[in-house]
Amino acid sequence: MELKTKVDAEAGKQELFITRDFDLPVELVFRAYVEPDILEQWMGTKVLKLDCRRHGSFEFETTDPRGGKFRLNGTIHEFETNQKITRTFEMEGGPAGITLEFLEFQHLTNETSRLRIHTIFRSVSLRDELLKLPFAWGLSMAHNKLEEVMKGTQQR
Repeated sequence: MELKTKVDAEAGKQELFITRDFDLPVELVFRAYVEPDILEQWMGTKVLKLDCRRHGSFEFETTDPRGGKFRLNGTIHEFETNQKITRTFEMEGGPAGITLEFLEFQHLTNETSRLRIHTIFRSVSLRDELLKLPFAWGLSMAHNKLEEVMKGTQQR
């Protein structure tokens, strides 16, 4: 099965590029990243804090299949509605350490949009550790769920 979310990681670099085209208007994709109740649905995580503004922050808590809990957190550095979010991102205890993410939300047509995420890691080895996991598959499945959830909000 071809993944709809593409992850490009050039050998020897400490960054990766994620691209996903959605059959959704850009406003709906952006909402999925900034509204706690929607984010919880597609990410499968509990939102403990989500302060979407410049100098804001976020904290999520996820429970793994064995009942273990882990947290995701970060600080928001830039926030432009329906256009971009620049933030740090950390999965506490995760293999990638703290990353810097540039999320760009792009209007393609009235019914389609593109999300581009440029992620910078502290080192090539930290990036490569993350890529050993089923990262691309998991991200693509999460984005599939995002599209499904947001298509449901269009029909209400």
